[in-house]
Amino acid sequence: METRQPQPELFEIRLQGQLDTRWASWFDGLIITQTEEGDTLLTGPVADQSALHGLLKKVRDLGIPLRSVSQITPGQARGLSNETHRQEKGDTE
Repeated sequence: METRQPQPELFEIRLQGQLDTRWASWFDGLIITQTEEGDTLLTGPVADQSALHGLLKKVRDLGIPLRSVSQITPGQARGLSNETHRQEKGDTE
């Protein structure tokens, strides 16, 4: 009998304030996006609840206020990835 590994779920973690993109590796490669409202979004796949709690512990350890945690759909993540890509290249629309 074949055991299926669960697919990682996509999450968006919203933080108060601006977090530099060089922190991405510390947050397990999540995409870091700064919003126009002055918040930071951490977006990407999270393996399981244990990994999610680990990410939230890192947020706590940095002392950054947590605004929200949302599970998102792949379509929502694609839009955020495109927006992040444009921001990193300095493109505006």
